Amino acid sequence: MSKTQVLAPVAGRAVPLQDVPDPVFAQGMVGYGAAIDPPRGVIDAVAPVSGKILKLLPHAYVVMTADNVGVLVHLGLDTVALSGAGFSTHVKEGDTVTAGQVVITYDVPSVEAAGLNPIVPVVVMDEREAGNVMPSDAVTAGAEIAAGAALFTANK
Repeated sequence: MSKTQVLAPVAGRAVPLQDVPDPVFAQGMVGYGAAIDPPRGVIDAVAPVSGKILKLLPHAYVVMTADNVGVLVHLGLDTVALSGAGFSTHVKEGDTVTAGQVVITYDVPSVEAAGLNPIVPVVVMDEREAGNVMPSDAVTAGAEIAAGAALFTANK
């Protein structure tokens, strides 16, 4: 069994995944993890783990670790509708990144101006067992978390 430490891709208030106001994320349909309510400004979203950029969209990315743990970072809810507005990518699909490396610059005020929720779900792709994801104390307490701080541990 491998343990994967997943870091917060952005700073903000850590939120349990079931509290995300989107049933696809809240019910773990994509996978289990946690979320972050980001500060209201232009911020950098970083790689939550080291690995390869498996998928890169303006509003979301998946990093695949050497242990084949895929971690999805989704910047805001329903932000695919923005067609990339408010997001600037700094890497390409297929690139190898290290945990903490900037992947996307995220314009949170522009997302809110479009009437969308800027919360950032972070999930282990295709994880079907909620018990395999152990949230950090910040998540269980709903506390502030720094970008690069421990968000949760995934057991595969």
